[in-house]
Amino acid sequence: MAGFITLIYGVAAYLIFLGSFLYAVGFVGNIAVPKSIDSGVAGSPVEAVIVNALLLGLFAAQHSIMARPAFKRWWTRMIPHAAERSTYVLLASLILLLLYWQWQPIPGPVWTVENPVWIAVLHGVFWLGWAVLLISTCLINHFELFGLRQVFAAFRKTELPSPVFRTPLFYKWVRHPLYVGFLLAFWATPSMTWGHLLFAAGSTGYILLGIFLEERDLVAMFGDQYRVYRKQVGMLIPWRKVAE
Repeated sequence: MAGFITLIYGVAAYLIFLGSFLYAVGFVGNIAVPKSIDSGVAGSPVEAVIVNALLLGLFAAQHSIMARPAFKRWWTRMIPHAAERSTYVLLASLILLLLYWQWQPIPGPVWTVENPVWIAVLHGVFWLGWAVLLISTCLINHFELFGLRQVFAAFRKTELPSPVFRTPLFYKWVRHPLYVGFLLAFWATPSMTWGHLLFAAGSTGYILLGIFLEERDLVAMFGDQYRVYRKQVGMLIPWRKVAE
């Protein structure tokens, strides 16, 4: 029964994540959603900056703190180990939904592209970013990344194998293609407003901090194997140095 409840919990968390992810595409791209990054009634710019910065900071804090191994060891004393990732995903998704709901637009153009060719190029880069992001999650096991593999293993009463260092496809050319996808999607727009710029810049800052913390954990987990990889492959800009 405990395994079944954990499974239902994990599936529910994944479905909420899936909804928040799909909404993110429309939110950032101002596409077919009731509340997007530039929609709504604009109020005081100072108030908007404060509220939006707090929302971004809340998301960054939850993501950074709950992803650390020390926090996971403490957290799994209170919740089933199999539900740890699903709980992380659920809380991140709920904070994203809060961000979409409470985000305050800051109108005013930072740049506006009017050439149809360049508009098409930027839209193409936007969709390319989301595609790279989604494919990257699959390359490193999408269902494990979002907690489903763990809850299914608990339901079947099987043990998951230990992590194995791999560099499939995109990971041969850049260490963090998932984050590259986010950056492409966040920055590629023909109409950049001040509110969108705050979102893109704040997210970029968090991504750089997240990479620093994540790589520290990866070095601790994989040791020299990851250190060599870090020397040979670019962090966000694709390049690969031939091993000596």
